[in-house]
Amino acid sequence: MALPKQNPQSLKAWSKLQQLAKTEDLSIQKLFEKDAKRFEKYSLQFDDFLFDYSKHRITDEVKSELLNLAKEAGLKEAIQSYFNGDLINETENRAVLHTALRQSSQSNAQLPESQLAKQALNQMQTFVTKVHSGEWKTYAGEKITDVVNIGIGGSDLGPQMIVDALQYYKQDIRCHFISNVDGDPIHELLKTLDPERTLFVIVSKSFTTQETLTNANTIRKWFLKQTTEESIKHNFVAVSTNIEAVQKFGIATNNIFPMYDWVGGRFSLWSTAGLSIALTVGMPIFKELLEGAATMDLHFKETDFDKNIPVLTALISVWYNNFLNAESEAVIPYTNYLHKLAPYLQQASMESNGKSIDRNAQPVDYQTGNIVWGEPGTNAQHAFFQLIHQGTKLIPADFIGFKKALYKDQTHHDILMANFFAQTEALLKGKTRADVKRELKNQGLSTAQIEELIAFKVFDGNKPTTSLLIDKLTPKSLGKLIAMYEHKIFVQGVIWNIFSFDQWGVQLGKELATRVLEDISSDKIINQHDQSTDALLKAYKN
Repeated sequence: MALPKQNPQSLKAWSKLQQLAKTEDLSIQKLFEKDAKRFEKYSLQFDDFLFDYSKHRITDEVKSELLNLAKEAGLKEAIQSYFNGDLINETENRAVLHTALRQSSQSNAQLPESQLAKQALNQMQTFVTKVHSGEWKTYAGEKITDVVNIGIGGSDLGPQMIVDALQYYKQDIRCHFISNVDGDPIHELLKTLDPERTLFVIVSKSFTTQETLTNANTIRKWFLKQTTEESIKHNFVAVSTNIEAVQKFGIATNNIFPMYDWVGGRFSLWSTAGLSIALTVGMPIFKELLEGAATMDLHFKETDFDKNIPVLTALISVWYNNFLNAESEAVIPYTNYLHKLAPYLQQASMESNGKSIDRNAQPVDYQTGNIVWGEPGTNAQHAFFQLIHQGTKLIPADFIGFKKALYKDQTHHDILMANFFAQTEALLKGKTRADVKRELKNQGLSTAQIEELIAFKVFDGNKPTTSLLIDKLTPKSLGKLIAMYEHKIFVQGVIWNIFSFDQWGVQLGKELATRVLEDISSDKIINQHDQSTDALLKAYKN
């Protein structure tokens, strides 16, 4: 079953939401004043997640019409197609089944893809167990102490984000990531590595990605300065579908882990592309990560929309993007372990929903993908929060916090979380002219001085935030969190009538880079470019 193909602007709920955006009183403080049970009505408890969306510019009428929008857009049927393995990635004629990688999910356990995923997981289990036990030896007969993940995009961002997030749970293996084709970081890393104790994991579905293969070959040359080609089978493994190319590189067939075309790169950390995660934290922790994601899968698939966290967070995003003209949204985790979360979500969201052609192959005349950005708190407070508090842009923000610190340092954690709660309150309430005047008067300033400063110290408030309060950063809670955002992206794409799971827009730059490299490598410029590019190439070559 294909996804529905209807312009969202033709839906009744869309028109009603446009009207509500113009006529509703969207003062969040007034909404709290009118409804003593607003928090109770606009929050959800799911497992160890407390999802609070009460600090949003949403009335009961707006919420009702957003839910109607999801219904009219055929979201229920689309979710069914998603989990059933229908070919919803139509432009590539593929299913979208990263959910099938989460083995405990009851929703797709009977799919053939689930059986393939189970086999791959078992292969990972065998390999990772051998590495951790010391049974797997390098060419020098040594135990692995360092793992280097060589990939880019989804083969790098997801695994790196998870490895950093789960540092508390890691084994005695150090994990490093190489993605950018910039050679300097590679050579800096190689200075720190012992080839006799390092395992290299090359992650490339096609095994032709320019950046990944350039980096892999540079590392291969460095490695072979220490030993022979026969040693490659002891220190290199690959995650790929191109068996012939991997073997040509020198990697043994039994050191190749499968990838599948029904898993998009930016959703592949749950697969063998997450091998570096499992090597770093161990298979039991990796399986807990999968279990957490599977729990969110079932919640998303089976829960009514008005109590469904991924659906609600997606609808809130659509409300701001399409009806209140907010073009970006910030993600602020109050833990440094999640410092790579925003870059990861940038790819997951912006590569998925950065589309201007709808599912009918027609140009859209409404906003689609959001700009996603952010940094951990409290660092973010001393960087870009000025813009959120007093700038001219409307920026909804997700605040992600945890009740318990992993190292149980209560002093640090209480200060951290005090800032978490204070910032959402400050963004809601702001500071009135009367408040500022009273504050300055208490500081002993004259009336003239107060009048000079007062305008600069007023905060309008009414800045929307979601608070996600989680018991503790565990592999399971992290799995739930990432799956929540995955499903949010899917819901947005359904409503916007776009295909979220292709990424044709990244291809043109790759194609042109090949031609430009020919020009750089030759004595003269042999390809035709624009005037600016020609001039820049000449300057580079001279």
